Amino acid sequence: MIDSKMMLTIRNLASACKKEENQFFRNWQAGGIGNLLSKWRVHLLFGLILLPCIILGYVWQVYKGSWLDWRISMTCADSGGDALLLSANSSGGDALLLSANRNKTNPLDDLEEIELPRMIYTKPQVFQLPRSDVLTMTPWFAPIVWEGTYNLEILNEQFRQRNVTVGLTVFAIKKYVVFLRKFIETAEIYFMVGHRVNYYVFTDRPQDVPNITLKEGRQIVSLQVQNYPRWQEISMRRMEMINHFSQERFIYEVDYLVCVDVDMRFSDQVGVEILSELFGTLHPGFYAAPRNRFTYERRAVSQAYIPYDEGDFYYAGGFFGGTVPEVYKLTKKCHKAIMADKEKKLEAIWQEESHLNKYFVYHKPTKILSPEYLWDNNIGSPAFLKKKRFLAVPKNHAAIRNKRSLAVR
Repeated sequence: MIDSKMMLTIRNLASACKKEENQFFRNWQAGGIGNLLSKWRVHLLFGLILLPCIILGYVWQVYKGSWLDWRISMTCADSGGDALLLSANSSGGDALLLSANRNKTNPLDDLEEIELPRMIYTKPQVFQLPRSDVLTMTPWFAPIVWEGTYNLEILNEQFRQRNVTVGLTVFAIKKYVVFLRKFIETAEIYFMVGHRVNYYVFTDRPQDVPNITLKEGRQIVSLQVQNYPRWQEISMRRMEMINHFSQERFIYEVDYLVCVDVDMRFSDQVGVEILSELFGTLHPGFYAAPRNRFTYERRAVSQAYIPYDEGDFYYAGGFFGGTVPEVYKLTKKCHKAIMADKEKKLEAIWQEESHLNKYFVYHKPTKILSPEYLWDNNIGSPAFLKKKRFLAVPKNHAAIRNKRSLAVR
């Protein structure tokens, strides 16, 4: 089919040839050549010239993209240079695409079909809820993770197919370095079993990071950071440090980040069931509290301010995470808000936890972890709590935040 643009081109070419024919014929008449060639022979001559032009024009219109693609691609492939591709877009114009991947094959060509093992498990029942005593889904369709609401074997196979690496960040500043050994030793038993893990230890004392034998595919990475006189300042600076290293390092090394407190110990399985684009954890002190009891920042002058009629849950600052890009966005927003408050000589009531809660009000997490994932035995053992996966280590807060000695039990 000849499109409208091609027809216009042919008409313009025919009109130009007609003008040239008449001019040529007049010149011949004036020069006495007209006696030698009659006018119909002149028409025949110009017809023989015009017909090949029309045919060549049509062939060029139809095949020029494919021909150029083949010629340029072959030339670049032979020379080992970058592929310069010229192709026609839908509007008839040309798009010039430069491939920056020198001598690289399409990454899709490397994908392999993974053979999964035979899996035997209880069939899910449409009319049988896994848990009826707790909320398992938010109004925005984010699951709340409780024991009995998932099958870890299925999830492990899914994440193994993706070959993920998880980064676990902790801050061991000043005396808090004393918690590292218990933290990492219990993590090796319970955290992301069977998956690759990078332990990112933010510390001002890298020489005090314990030397622990780890399982295959797991490593400790010490990141030296500045110390601050006040523990509140250290707490607020966590967002800044996680944000900085997310951009400079984490984005190249891991798929997910899990950001937790170091003065804790793992006591049960914490696996890939927690992973999602963006997740937070219900605070063990407020999981059943009404909205007006939440200890949100209530001063309107603060960037962390949340009105009394807003908010879904109260999230703990000691356990959150997600993909590296989402954690980067969260920590960047929180850090900017913290710095804006600092310029006004303000400090949110619960430092970075207050800003985290403000972020989650307007950027809903895609998964929420139940208090199983952050618990303190001093609160007790309610019947709904089937597991205690991540427990606070008993400690003397005054001792750990000052210069007195401390022993970890």
